[in-house]
Amino acid sequence: MADTEPEYGRPVVRVLHTAELDDTGRAAVRTLLEEVFEGDFGDHDWDHTLGGVHALVLEGGGAPEGGRGRDGRAAGELVAHGALVQRRLLHGGRALRTGYVEGVGVRADRRGLGYGAAVLAALEKAVRGAYELGALSSSEDALGFYAARGWLRWQGPTLALTPGGVVRTGEDDGGVFVLPVAAGVDLAGELVCDWRDGDLW
Repeated sequence: MADTEPEYGRPVVRVLHTAELDDTGRAAVRTLLEEVFEGDFGDHDWDHTLGGVHALVLEGGGAPEGGRGRDGRAAGELVAHGALVQRRLLHGGRALRTGYVEGVGVRADRRGLGYGAAVLAALEKAVRGAYELGALSSSEDALGFYAARGWLRWQGPTLALTPGGVVRTGEDDGGVFVLPVAAGVDLAGELVCDWRDGDLW
């Protein structure tokens, strides 16, 4: 996968598949997300972030392995993360190949530096290159962030295809965003997600 690597000591954005993350890398991602979400990040949430690509922002990433950047931080210190996994969303009679954004977070002391935007830029590039549609479920605090990046807030009802049939997910209405690529969508129409354990959206 591609890296974006400025000069020595500056932040690096790395894009890796889950299969390319070793045990240490996976542990660092999960630890970061548990800190970002202040404990509200469980096993199902972790499972939802796996199996696709991860955008990682590493500080000091230009330093030699085991060395330190100019600010004294350890090389490759993880400060921001986001993942993109494949899902199928049903809309307008079609099952759309969707790149679904999960596990976006920036360490509290590194917010306001553009790291969240760097993560999204990497994931959006993957969406545009591989999927018909991008989608995500936003927290209330992040609604403006995604809208400012050109994501479109879904206006119609949200639903889920469950083992018991299609059910409404009204609690998720207003929090789902999409990034159309090759698929035309009616934002006022129904949008149905596939089944998974834990949060459906």
